[in-house]
Amino acid sequence: MKFIIKHDIRGRLRIHMVQSRMSYEEADTLLYYIENLSGVTSAKVFERTCDASISYKGERETLLQALRIFQYQTTDVPADLLAHSGRELNSTYQEKLVQKVVLRAGSKLFLPYPIQAAYAAFKSVHYIWKGLRCLAHKKLEVEVLDATAIGVSVFRADFTTASSIMFLLGIGELLEEWTHKKSVDDLARSMSLNVSKVWLKKDDQEILVSSKDIKPGDEVIVRMGNVIPFDGIVCDGEATVNQASLTGESEPVRKDHGTYVYAGTVLEEGELTIQVKAVSGSTRFEKIVTMIEDSEKLKSGVESKAESLADRLVPYTLGGTALTWLLTRNTTKALAVLMVDFSCALKLAMPISVLSAIREAQTHHITVKGGKFLEAVASADTIVFDKTGTLTKAKPTVKDVVVFNGSSKEEMLRIAACLEEHFPHSMAKAVVTAAKQRSLDHEEMHSKVNYIVAHGISSSINDHKVIIGSYHFVFEDEGCHIPEDQMDKFENLPTEYSHLYMAIDNKLAAVICIEDPLRPEAAAAIRALKAAGIKHVVMMTGDSERTAAAIAKRVGVDEYYSEVLPEDKANYIERQKAKGSKVIMVGDGINDSPALSAADAGVAVSDGAEIAREIADITVASDDLYQLVILKSLSNRLMKRIQRNYRTIVGFNTGLIGLGVAGILQPTTSALFHNTSTLLISLNNMKPLLHEEVEL
Repeated sequence: MKFIIKHDIRGRLRIHMVQSRMSYEEADTLLYYIENLSGVTSAKVFERTCDASISYKGERETLLQALRIFQYQTTDVPADLLAHSGRELNSTYQEKLVQKVVLRAGSKLFLPYPIQAAYAAFKSVHYIWKGLRCLAHKKLEVEVLDATAIGVSVFRADFTTASSIMFLLGIGELLEEWTHKKSVDDLARSMSLNVSKVWLKKDDQEILVSSKDIKPGDEVIVRMGNVIPFDGIVCDGEATVNQASLTGESEPVRKDHGTYVYAGTVLEEGELTIQVKAVSGSTRFEKIVTMIEDSEKLKSGVESKAESLADRLVPYTLGGTALTWLLTRNTTKALAVLMVDFSCALKLAMPISVLSAIREAQTHHITVKGGKFLEAVASADTIVFDKTGTLTKAKPTVKDVVVFNGSSKEEMLRIAACLEEHFPHSMAKAVVTAAKQRSLDHEEMHSKVNYIVAHGISSSINDHKVIIGSYHFVFEDEGCHIPEDQMDKFENLPTEYSHLYMAIDNKLAAVICIEDPLRPEAAAAIRALKAAGIKHVVMMTGDSERTAAAIAKRVGVDEYYSEVLPEDKANYIERQKAKGSKVIMVGDGINDSPALSAADAGVAVSDGAEIAREIADITVASDDLYQLVILKSLSNRLMKRIQRNYRTIVGFNTGLIGLGVAGILQPTTSALFHNTSTLLISLNNMKPLLHEEVEL
């Protein structure tokens, strides 16, 4: 692709693509290509000018060579990204905003006053009708104030004031709508389906294939804890499915033969074989958007308080207007009260603050599913961490396989990987990865696989019962035993590793030693969270007491619990909430799901299980615990901004009312100051809460 270098400084390029025009799709394709180039740190594409701005690290010539070979036709971009990038939305609202300002300026400069007056009178009908409709429903809300102010101005033939009020209201409504739609779209995109591999059933075998290769009519197998990748009909199996992402209902729904399942819902318990009916994910995106817009989750407590306060103040504003007129018999002074109210700014500024914060969180790879969860994080005093995959690295590694039945290490690892590859857990992934690294390929050789959350896996191979999992599961629940002549070996297992036990026919066959190193930033992140307002840090893990104690000491938690079950985590959180604490739960696995649901704000981190990400209120995509510090800081600053908004709105508008009643300001001037302040407050609320460099 031909391009011209417009600006070139070290680490930054601005190029112009040699083409007459650039479509939204081409702009998104180019941006996707550039952002995925090695060394590129950030990029922007401007479709109007056909320009691209690129920040990079590394060799300049390597980047230029990659740009030279770029072609729109050969670049493979995810369909959902092109369909819902948000670029067209932003462009549309930018054009609407510019059009409003240009039309307003043009009419003031070029239209004779009689035509301006007639146009203002015509436009006022819309606002007056809204006010009358509000009264017809026996409500006194902001629409009544707007209608009264505009109606009185028109009645007094003060069309300039009426026109100014309507212009500023229109700008405010447009900005609010734009911010809301952009936030909802960003949130929906982050929640959209992203499944790369699925289990295809073919000739009574399971084959792991790319989701792109699936066609309508194919049969795919979905197991507990996994997301359902496509719309389809259940042809085998029985399960309960969490459909909260589509319906907003948290109660799981039973699915069996002949029932319909939807892409993006999560299988909580059981196993299903699904005949695929649709492979497109577009319908899921639209369903998510609808769910978000309809859900009360988006409303934080402060938003609801602002809306309620705004509506409650309307009668007082109308009463103040009437009282001022009765006492002064001065219509101008009475209008000064009517033209300035608290309601408009309160109703406009607060939602924009929250939705803008949700958008900003998204830029830091944090998905927040509703404003109330930012409020919960801000007020939280307790945080509960899972250990494996959360405080420790999400990618543990197999360090050794200790054999107890005389077989080879490779054979034991191969069997373990054959079972573990069906389930989403960091320990399971470690086993599967180790087998692949050793080229231990295998065919599906086991019968039906049963997964017991937080315990392990049970199946059979060649009529031999095989189980793999925790010490508690293998030895206590299943009653397996250690060969007598192998007790010394068992007693001398390396203590620095986590252990995964595998038994065949109730006899210990192998112990897989897994290194689960602590995240290097864990201790510092916990200190930063405490500095940001968290008073109590807890770690809960199903691992042994020895391992838990060592990790707890290193990261600096205030309290820890070992060998806990999923329900233990949830019960602990419920007890803390009963004491009046606000609790954040941070986890990544299926076993964390009950606790994530119980917490005031459940946070799923990094590459966790789909069900954890689905149930969680907040998802952190970056593999860095410092993102939690950013989340806490963002939430704290949002609440401070909202409190500052309250003080500013009340103080400024009270001053305007006082100056108007005193006769110092004319109603037109008061209305201009009021509406301008509302607009400026709203625009200020769209600014980032965090600096580019967050101090941690």
